[in-house]
Amino acid sequence: YRPVLGNIPPVVKNLIIINVLLMLATWVLEGMGIDLVELLGWHYPGSDKFKMHQVFTYMFMHGGLTHIFFNMFALYMFGRVLESVWGPKRFLIYYVVTGLGALALHTFVNFLEFNSIQNAIEAFKNTPSPEILDQFVSKHLPNSTAQLRDFVNTWYDDPSNAAYASEGLNIMQRIYEIKIDVPTVGASGAVFGILLAFGMLFPNTQLMLLFPPIPIKAKYFVIGYGVLELYLGFSQPGSSVAHFAHLGGMLFGYFMIKYWNKNSKRFY
Repeated sequence: YRPVLGNIPPVVKNLIIINVLLMLATWVLEGMGIDLVELLGWHYPGSDKFKMHQVFTYMFMHGGLTHIFFNMFALYMFGRVLESVWGPKRFLIYYVVTGLGALALHTFVNFLEFNSIQNAIEAFKNTPSPEILDQFVSKHLPNSTAQLRDFVNTWYDDPSNAAYASEGLNIMQRIYEIKIDVPTVGASGAVFGILLAFGMLFPNTQLMLLFPPIPIKAKYFVIGYGVLELYLGFSQPGSSVAHFAHLGGMLFGYFMIKYWNKNSKRFY
């Protein structure tokens, strides 16, 4: 008899255990009125909910069962190979750095988005109009309520009404506050760094995709995934999926591997 986690190297095993325990703690504490995601998930520095410890804790939190399952499955499948090759210390350093790198790129993209929102609000203050509000809502809150849509349509019928302009400004500021308070969670950035490393160390290893069930070399899988994330990042701004965090994990992983191997032609 061998323990279920007996053949998993120590860092990967402990990372999986920590992530699963925090997921369970999230569910348990939720019933007690404590939101662990709000406390440990990353918040943009402009948010009142921002705390410095979230820089590290965010990557151990997850948004649901599917989110944690796929991240931990990828960590198990690819991380154990890398840890066996690199050793526990180097693997842990790589995991943390790619997680932090993912957050760095994600936060920079957030900065650009929130700066754009603030500029739009300032422009609205100078020349309030239902057209500007309509465009703002469509861009930053595409799944807006029927009540909000009705308000915009009503303002179109009376565009010079100062009361509508004041309420429109309140709506835009509330949307900004909602977006800036959304927490970012997940090990995905570090996991994408692991996928990148596996593709660089074992480029010709055959992987079997789930959908569709066809074999593909690791290097093409990683390149394809990177291109997809780049496309989704630009085509779906404001998405609930942090595509640029995934790319950040891959980018920092690439630079780290290149740095480690600048004086060597071997990866390990």
